[in-house]
Amino acid sequence: MKKDIEIPVVKDVHVAIVREWNEEFLDKDWNAYIINNRTAPIEMTMVVSKGYEGDRKTSVMRHAVGVVKAKSFKKIEVVQEDVLVLNNEFFVTFYADNKLYEKRFIFEKNSVNENNLSTILLIEKDGIFAE
Repeated sequence: MKKDIEIPVVKDVHVAIVREWNEEFLDKDWNAYIINNRTAPIEMTMVVSKGYEGDRKTSVMRHAVGVVKAKSFKKIEVVQEDVLVLNNEFFVTFYADNKLYEKRFIFEKNSVNENNLSTILLIEKDGIFAE
């Protein structure tokens, strides 16, 4: 019975935090994005995010992202600087291929910083991929 349950593996869907210039505040922000590098869209995409370390926790944020087209991306949220000293988790669920997929993406505490930036090709900006 358990052997009959298929748990699909998430491939080519990523979460990245990108460093971007904010024209309104004339400063750089950290923004979280969901990236769909698949050849087909993902639908009914939901992201639940939180930060934590021991007893310190942030609020749990829920985002209905909807459809993310193939080879595209959507912004999830702005990530505050003071939250980056915590572990940041993004739990992503979506439908594709008539199946429900889910994956937990984690940015370890203090891993999001200027020294760890690399180019995110699809977005064409510098950022960091979650593990």
